[in-house]
Amino acid sequence: MAKIITFGEIMLRLEPEGYLRFFQNDHLQATFGGGEANVAVSLANFGMDVAFVTKLPAHAIGQGAVNRLRYFGVDVSKIVRGGDRVGIYYLEKGASQRGSVCIYDRAHSAIQEATTADFSWDEIFEGAEWFHFTGITPALGPNVAEICREACIAAKKRGIKISCDLNYRGKLWTREQARAAMTDLCRYVDVCIANEEDAKDVFGIEAEGSDITGGKLNREGYKSVARQLADRFGFKKVAITLRESISANDNDWSGMLYDGTEFCFSKQYHLRITDRVGGGDSFGAGLIYAIMSGKSSQDAIEFAVAASALKHSIEGDFNLVSVKEVEKLAGGDASGRVQR
Repeated sequence: MAKIITFGEIMLRLEPEGYLRFFQNDHLQATFGGGEANVAVSLANFGMDVAFVTKLPAHAIGQGAVNRLRYFGVDVSKIVRGGDRVGIYYLEKGASQRGSVCIYDRAHSAIQEATTADFSWDEIFEGAEWFHFTGITPALGPNVAEICREACIAAKKRGIKISCDLNYRGKLWTREQARAAMTDLCRYVDVCIANEEDAKDVFGIEAEGSDITGGKLNREGYKSVARQLADRFGFKKVAITLRESISANDNDWSGMLYDGTEFCFSKQYHLRITDRVGGGDSFGAGLIYAIMSGKSSQDAIEFAVAASALKHSIEGDFNLVSVKEVEKLAGGDASGRVQR
């Protein structure tokens, strides 16, 4: 039985080659990705026993998604089959001062039209120790938010740790809808993951003295954000990714972890970005791995940020790195020298 369960939507990812704009030529590359699926693949690459739960059609595209997850060692036995559509997202990668563009085509996907009757959480959670979902999943509709709620209740009854990445997506729901749903779901969460905008967009908690667009972040402001989140919902840990965006290709990247007692900040990495999609998911996976492995708060945030830093160098949603590679970077070797 899988020790870690992630639940959400896996989508077909379609994108132009390299940094071309949509239909600058007549080719689109097809891969798969999606928040909780990305977390599952990262954890499988770290050697963890992880299962991804979703609903997918029984046709060839749905099977392609299942096969891709299985390829990386993710347990797919708990995926429900049914429905007609696999959600799609179109990605145009940004460069220099031109930002990336993401267009969703996920209405009426199998998971969006799923019901609580599709998932037997007592069976899914048999032998599990950790459950992870993101704010993207309940944003798919009230029915999916209710599935998340039932999952959280079942996990809590079993004493399973729950993590949630707030992951606010304005294209999926309003701030008011997000606040209502996530206020309910966060009552069950032990570990909250957010970025510099999520806490503000979802709960109206803003870091003072920071200018996100100008790439300026104030550490003291984020301490306050983490403390307020923990106080409001009783989170055991709050992790915040800190992205200072210089351009679409160049970011400074770090993170903070609040464990109820101390605030731990990671070292900062200057990233030359190949693909930033999935960066937050790789952070979440790194954090889950580090906590489950018994790392200290400081070592946990260093591992999570290093894992995510490496993801920014990899094409596609999935973070294809090992524990050894992450620990090498977290330990201070950021030279990028050829390994012989």
